[in-house]
Amino acid sequence: MQDFKDRSGAALVIGGTGGIGSEICKLLATRGSHVAFTYRNNLQKAESLSTEIEHLGARSLKKSLDLGNQGEVENFIQELNDDGGIHTLVYAAGPVVPQVHLSNISPQTFSEHLNLEVSAFFGVAIAALPCIRQQKGAIIAVTSAATDKYPVKDGLSASPKAAIEILIKGLAKEEGRYGVRANAVGPGMLRDGMAATLIDRGDYNQNDLDAATANIPLGYYGNALDIAEAVCFLASPNARYISGQVLNVDGGYTA
Repeated sequence: MQDFKDRSGAALVIGGTGGIGSEICKLLATRGSHVAFTYRNNLQKAESLSTEIEHLGARSLKKSLDLGNQGEVENFIQELNDDGGIHTLVYAAGPVVPQVHLSNISPQTFSEHLNLEVSAFFGVAIAALPCIRQQKGAIIAVTSAATDKYPVKDGLSASPKAAIEILIKGLAKEEGRYGVRANAVGPGMLRDGMAATLIDRGDYNQNDLDAATANIPLGYYGNALDIAEAVCFLASPNARYISGQVLNVDGGYTA
């Protein structure tokens, strides 16, 4: 299935070396898209991912990028535009945040996380819009099912993701006239990605995990490939009439 073989340019994945981001990059390559991706510090993982993408028959371009530096963001996007353009922007970046009650979060910490995620997404999306318009392309943000069904102590993650989802709806409304589609994918509990990191560092104990599983109608956790499949579908021509939506991939958790 080569959904992107006729698309010029590349898909740009922000946060490509993360657990979810790397699966998105590889699946896009499998489906016929050239892939550009960003990372922050993990050069070894970025080089390994780039090699995997090329072994799948796609071109790969990696870039260490500080999303807080708008000049860096704009320069990289211009580089991609000069090299054929961008047909899809996937925003899969985001920090692993502590699981704490809202009452234990300082206003300064809350503000920092909003800026870290929401402002970063907005900066990338606005910079990429001219390229996406040219291609009548797609913007997809990886957010969280927690914006639809809030888990206790997830405010530092869910709040910025909810703001990003509103921006996605705004982009869908305002950019549809240019043929641009914008959607979000909301992961539920996964065996890999951020959830795995939280489990490994002890933010979730066994009682938490048992309770989470009991709240999933399908009765098990998903994985990063499940999210990548949803992202690639929304980026593909198969989703040409879908825009402004949030697709939760959560085993029925938010039903």
